[in-house]
Amino acid sequence: MLSRTAENLFWMARHIERAENTARVLDVAHRTSLMPLDIEGTQAYLWYAPLNITGCADGYEVKYGLAKADTVTHYMALDPDNPASIYSCLRLARENARTVRGAITSEMWEVINDTWLELNRLPRQMDTEKFQAFFDWVKNRSHLFRGVTLGTIIKDIGLNFIKLGTFLERADNTARILDVKYHILLPSLTDVGGAADYYQWGSLLKSVSAFEAYQKIYRDVISPQRVSELLIFRDDMPRSLHACMNEVEAALIDISGHSGHEARRIVGIQHAALHFGRIEDAFREGLHEYLTGFLENTALLSKEIRDAYLSRHDRLLNP
Repeated sequence: MLSRTAENLFWMARHIERAENTARVLDVAHRTSLMPLDIEGTQAYLWYAPLNITGCADGYEVKYGLAKADTVTHYMALDPDNPASIYSCLRLARENARTVRGAITSEMWEVINDTWLELNRLPRQMDTEKFQAFFDWVKNRSHLFRGVTLGTIIKDIGLNFIKLGTFLERADNTARILDVKYHILLPSLTDVGGAADYYQWGSLLKSVSAFEAYQKIYRDVISPQRVSELLIFRDDMPRSLHACMNEVEAALIDISGHSGHEARRIVGIQHAALHFGRIEDAFREGLHEYLTGFLENTALLSKEIRDAYLSRHDRLLNP
């Protein structure tokens, strides 16, 4: 497989996953904003959380200034000037898919193309109710694409690059959501353990489709340590860091080839730390420091994957 094909498959999957994750983050921000908050400035602080999670804060402040519900939602959902908006992610995913039409199935292309066409028929101005329906639509289109992909594509090296893009993006998003909630979102230490804290942790679980899983596993009140354990170390939780690294390591092993030794070494270390780690150790280190280290290692892993497989467009990948 040409590395240009691998690169387009990787980024096609990554952009679709990023669009879904952004929809999840905004959906929870909207639901949380409906809760009465009597601390001055809390609403602006709340709406900085999704900007911080997605790394959009700097670009937003240049264009809009203070964080407000309507402008943050538009900037992250439909603003074509924001390269990380849902609109931009779905546009880039379609461009990647169009470039590699011969490497994906017709059903995969139809889902991506129909998603883009439907997106462009939607109004550019929406109220809260319409935005929440829009977020559900984005999540459902992403689910449809993954289902069609696994149901139609040949299980060859191309599928491995799709998995790399999907699960690297998912791991990055889960770590960012957890870090922002624990380190940034709460405006005051006095809120810890209160009703607002409980509601926000519950919203976090819903943002990664883990609320029912938490209730089934722990059968107890929501606590930060157990939420963190579920989203970091439990490999039976589909969006946990451990589950994502299981998929990334398996994909890299299947790709194999003459390159990628450093990428396989990094993911092996990261996977072992999640497989044998304990939540008590992460909290002893400091959850923010632990998640920051994970994000730094994930960024390094992404760089090694690009250098090994995606950078030189004239190189062939030999599984």
